Amino acid sequence: MLLPPAGQPELLAARRHARDREGHYRTRTRATMSESRRMLAEMADPLFAELGPDATEESDGARIDELGLPLLLVPEREGGFGGDWLDALTVFRLAGYHALGPDLPAQIVGRVAEAGSPRQFALMAFARTVQIAGALDAALALSVGYVNERRQFGRPLGKFQAVQQALAGFAGEAAAANCAAVGAAQALDRDDAAFEIAAAKLRANRAVEIGTTVAHQVHGAIGFTQEYGLHSLTRRLWQWRSEFGNDAYWSRELGSKVVAAGAEAFWPDLTARTG
Repeated sequence: MLLPPAGQPELLAARRHARDREGHYRTRTRATMSESRRMLAEMADPLFAELGPDATEESDGARIDELGLPLLLVPEREGGFGGDWLDALTVFRLAGYHALGPDLPAQIVGRVAEAGSPRQFALMAFARTVQIAGALDAALALSVGYVNERRQFGRPLGKFQAVQQALAGFAGEAAAANCAAVGAAQALDRDDAAFEIAAAKLRANRAVEIGTTVAHQVHGAIGFTQEYGLHSLTRRLWQWRSEFGNDAYWSRELGSKVVAAGAEAFWPDLTARTG
């Protein structure tokens, strides 16, 4: 939910909690950030403070480009700020809390408000679900390739039954995440995806826990090294699991929808969605 307009007590409290003791903006639950992200957060303030009643969507878009806010999503090694979509939403919320006053044009308020709308939140959860499915596939491929190359006790690790069983479970979780993402995508095409997105994100989150555990178990220490590619997948998976709704959030969402439908309507509604 977006923060209230300037002048309200809730705003002052939110503004205090938006920064840590050193004046840095908080991102997610962390109070620290890189120097480039701190610079980005602080230059977002004057951008929205300058917006007035004569502002237009075109001129504000140019102003945003001029200040380099689109670089938020570009990796730092490529000259950007190294952020992600959650960082983008955070920056716009922090920068827009005092810009939601009566003097701001409606189209600009809409642009800021859209970032925090329930629909946008659900769409970003769907995007994370798709990313999780893809990253799990990549981690599974790395794991299978590694155990077939790495030899122990005179034979490849992949020949040990315990390793095969663990990877079979991993493959099942990756397939489940992919199926959940496909189901949510089909529901989005029907423009009725609230139930499917909740179920898909929850299922993908579960797959992250099991899949990343197996991936690092079969790799051993090499999976955590900077030179090997597994950690670049698993660290993202752990991050995406908590972004745009963790297990508890989507469990409540899914449960509330089931309870609201009632016992008699549950099975007919479920089969209608999956048929």
